[in-house]
Amino acid sequence: MTLQIDDADRVRTLVLDRPDALNAFNEALYDALAEALLAAAADDDVAVVLLTGSGRAFSAGTDLLEMHQIATDPDFVRGAHGFPGLIDALARFPKPLVVAINGLGLGIGTTIIGFADLAFMSTSARLKCPFTSLGVAPEAASSYLMPLLVGHQNAAWMLMSSEWITADQARAMGLVFAVSEPDQLLDDARSHAARLAAKPISSLVAVKRTMTEPRREAIEAARGRENAAFAELMGGPANLEALAAFAEGREADFTSLPRGW
Repeated sequence: MTLQIDDADRVRTLVLDRPDALNAFNEALYDALAEALLAAAADDDVAVVLLTGSGRAFSAGTDLLEMHQIATDPDFVRGAHGFPGLIDALARFPKPLVVAINGLGLGIGTTIIGFADLAFMSTSARLKCPFTSLGVAPEAASSYLMPLLVGHQNAAWMLMSSEWITADQARAMGLVFAVSEPDQLLDDARSHAARLAAKPISSLVAVKRTMTEPRREAIEAARGRENAAFAELMGGPANLEALAAFAEGREADFTSLPRGW
């Protein structure tokens, strides 16, 4: 099982459940979460979705071991939805999405906040957009959504530096709605989700639609630019060095790459 699903008081709680892999997204988990979001969107008994992780991580992002397979094995079989399908489901999800970041969040474990309506974060959690440390480009329309959330300079630092962001930093820059102690995080997130879920679903959907529709074309355009840049860089010298370093348990060395990389 890669995803736990629980319903209570018109709130559907989805728990990423690959704790031994720090809830890193492999193709199976991308598919499971995409399917769960599509099902929740179509379920008239679900008003709000709450997403969190099991264990000490929210999500370590894309599973880098599987990413290395994809980059080097032309016969690798992708999932039915994969990463693009999950982002489609997030971008089109019509109901409130509440995220409770219980631990480490890397890559999609951070950029998913761009699609959340409310994000809560544990005081012990940390976030990172590791794109430059992997020799790749941004993802999940983060090049557009992050500047909207936190302003250009905060977003530039997050997307360019590959540095960790603490809970206090995330709250100060407006990346998350609230910060809670670890043992209080889910209670706080559930309380807010339940208060939203008590409202008419039709009204919740209308509010979200009027807020998000003006951004949809810009999100699609950003994804197109990101995908083109990612495709150009994936499998390039910097990316292969980063993945090899990860597989070998060492720090990547980008200083000896060909000029321009």
